[in-house]
Amino acid sequence: MRKFGVEEEFLLVGDDGAPIGVATEAAAAHERTASADTVDAPGGGVDLELQRQQLETGTHPCRTTDELLRELRDGRRRLGEAAAQAGASLAALGTSPIDVGTSFSPSPRYHRMGRVYALTAREQLTCGCHVHGEVDDRAEGVAVIDRIGPWLPVLLAISANSPFWHGADSGYASYRSQVWNRWPSAGPTAPFGSVEAYEGAVAGLVGTGAVLDEGMIYFDARLSARYPTVEVRVADVCLFATDALLVATLARALVETAVRQAADETPAQHRVELLRAATWRAGRSGLAEVLVDPADFRPAPAWRVVDALVEHLRPVPVEQDEADVVADLLAALRERGTGSAAQRGWARAGLAAVVDKAVTATTG
Repeated sequence: MRKFGVEEEFLLVGDDGAPIGVATEAAAAHERTASADTVDAPGGGVDLELQRQQLETGTHPCRTTDELLRELRDGRRRLGEAAAQAGASLAALGTSPIDVGTSFSPSPRYHRMGRVYALTAREQLTCGCHVHGEVDDRAEGVAVIDRIGPWLPVLLAISANSPFWHGADSGYASYRSQVWNRWPSAGPTAPFGSVEAYEGAVAGLVGTGAVLDEGMIYFDARLSARYPTVEVRVADVCLFATDALLVATLARALVETAVRQAADETPAQHRVELLRAATWRAGRSGLAEVLVDPADFRPAPAWRVVDALVEHLRPVPVEQDEADVVADLLAALRERGTGSAAQRGWARAGLAAVVDKAVTATTG
């Protein structure tokens, strides 16, 4: 079984539900509570993000779904405790329901991004979920990226958890995906065909000056600069840790399935315009209406496309004894609804109530 891991970004919110800029203090509190005895404990580490109103956790590499769920839950719990020491609570929300100003984390790079990208950077208070799936080498990673693109919008739909923007309902299930795709290097990619072509595309983007460095290569799936993994970056942060587990398990199965396909098949040459449209559709309605079916790039009922993804991946979860896990997680999602659906239900009591409920769901 390939190792996999997850990075989750979270909002730091005050008593009124609005995000507050205490990331540096919360990260310091997290570091104070860490010790040589706990550094390898479930939950992983913490990193600052662009804005001072958010923090990111990262799990250790895991083999099994049980391991990863433990990592996700412990990481949320430990970061929630650190946030409390800084006077905040932790909320797994893709965007803030309550209007708020932002402030950049104390990093020269982040402040440069603020100068170069202006309003795009200032408004980029969004939280995603990034899944790392292990690959043998960069060539295998490119082969994976070239084959998984049509299915990534389904992961976005499953994770959709950002319906509100600046105090109003955006009309989208994932408005984070709309805000995120303002970056000049964000979104889906056409097949590269080789490591040389991938690296050439990255160098070309940086060479335009529209992208500051390789760290700003925000493809929906990219080669990790730090780990021997493909990093799938399309999902919202999930309201519930079990939904993050579902997204990660499906993403790892996509990686394994693509490696097997690469031995016998050349990747289909999908137009980027079609992939962008499929991503937009997933962000617009999540699982509530239709998704674009990768079989023919026509709209189909959302859950029928989810079922098609499961069928596409079926041999891998069966062989790895995860088919029942996937089925149970999907059944729970179908009954409960996405994070976006939950937020809209809670909003009947006001947007502050949405944040309050989200805080409970994040670490509950």
